[in-house]
Amino acid sequence: MGKDNVETAARRRSAWAGLSGVAVALGATEFFSGLSVSIPSAISSIGAVVVDITPPWLESFAIAAFGTADKAVLGLGIIATALIIGWFLGRASVRTLLPIIVGFVGFGALGIASQLAEVGAAAGAVVPATVAASGIGLLVWSGIRAWTAPRERPVTDNDVPSIERRRLLLAVGAAATVSVMTLNVGRARIRTRAEAERLSLDLPTPAVSAADPTAEHDFGLRGVAPIVVSNATFYRIDTALVVPRVDPQEWTLTIKGMVDREVVLSYDEILSMPLVERYATLACVSNEVGDRLIGNALWTGVPLSDILNLAGVREGADQIVGRSVDGWTAGFPTEIAFDGRDSLVAVGMNREVLPADHGFPARLVVPGLYGYVSATKWLSEIELTTWDAFDGYWIPRGWSKEGPIKTQSRIDRPKNRSKIDVGPYTFAGVAWAPNVGIEKVEVQIDDGPWEIAELTVPLSVNSWVQWGFEAEVAEGSHTLRVRATDATGATQSERPVPPRPDGAEGYHRVHFKVALTT
Repeated sequence: MGKDNVETAARRRSAWAGLSGVAVALGATEFFSGLSVSIPSAISSIGAVVVDITPPWLESFAIAAFGTADKAVLGLGIIATALIIGWFLGRASVRTLLPIIVGFVGFGALGIASQLAEVGAAAGAVVPATVAASGIGLLVWSGIRAWTAPRERPVTDNDVPSIERRRLLLAVGAAATVSVMTLNVGRARIRTRAEAERLSLDLPTPAVSAADPTAEHDFGLRGVAPIVVSNATFYRIDTALVVPRVDPQEWTLTIKGMVDREVVLSYDEILSMPLVERYATLACVSNEVGDRLIGNALWTGVPLSDILNLAGVREGADQIVGRSVDGWTAGFPTEIAFDGRDSLVAVGMNREVLPADHGFPARLVVPGLYGYVSATKWLSEIELTTWDAFDGYWIPRGWSKEGPIKTQSRIDRPKNRSKIDVGPYTFAGVAWAPNVGIEKVEVQIDDGPWEIAELTVPLSVNSWVQWGFEAEVAEGSHTLRVRATDATGATQSERPVPPRPDGAEGYHRVHFKVALTT
């Protein structure tokens, strides 16, 4: 084999060994994270740093493009970037160990710095775990290089590369398998531990219960969002790449700032307070017209006003700031907590202990406001301050400081570009105007008149409603539009407006075809 070919083969082996070493190191960090609550996920911690330095326009694009999958995409992007860097580090380390050593030291330092910025991280656990993971990665790189190096054998030039190639493929495959297994085991242990803590708890019987939905609240039509969305299918949009792990026995909620007295409440103390059940629709400000970043649920919790009254709100405190255990913040006017809209410190969702994905052990639920200014999950602090003194997480990133949910409606059936049979058909969907209520919903087929749809009985003024309209449409292609009018008499705007900075506007429309069944 020529000198150039030998050099090229050596670089290729070292490059793939470098990629494999990084892959195993990443898996090891997640495995160690699953062993101890004091070791945050390195991938997620680095991801949180990436989110913090990401330009606002790119964050908005990611949410719009990937929706609830944005965190998975970011996580995969971080892993892919690390693997590519590992490949180049290995390639550059054929003649000297310096690039690969410096690279792993840099990876380790970045991981440690990111992990130690997380709540609950312990340096005594994070540093040894990360050093061990980096060391394992270096050993994998070195071992693969040594195992796949050419050996003196009495074979022809054409036979030499085949054995090394097979060994390299086997080694890379083994490294990938180990990486995937350790990563998944670590993530599974994190989820299992958090869920076990949650499932060991019981939600107390509320002092004020809500009625169960009946046929008058839900048409039961196939394809239409249920009037109460299950915990498993309720949308999730937040900045947490890995759901925070919170021990309810150690967790506390602090009410501070412009208050008469600072109050610290334990989880048990909140559960011992009179709990109420309230139906409320929550929506993400990034929800495009016709999209599904919205849902209605039955929330159990303590009225926010009761919590604030324990501390006593001082005059001039015109902003409430919610702070998550991971540092995320949102702020809204103080008066909203006292205007009768059923704002809650929620500990339950659909009569279950609040799921980890949705804020366990406690979160804020503020009907009528988009989540980015109100719906603090994994709540740890409530601070009373002034409107000008503080901006929540999303405000410096280009979103409006005030975020009232806009009156909107959506078509759920038929789906866009679908085909329906000739004959009577019930067009249907949902409409919402939390804290105001829906007065009427109208539909328009093609260029025909706007006609009033039937509405379900609302579960509460804060809950969305279903609408239905039965009609028989001629064969051919058609367009259906929908619009809602709220209880104040205001009809949603027809003019298309993007979500940024304060919520989308416009009529939802779908195109469908009517044809005979063949």
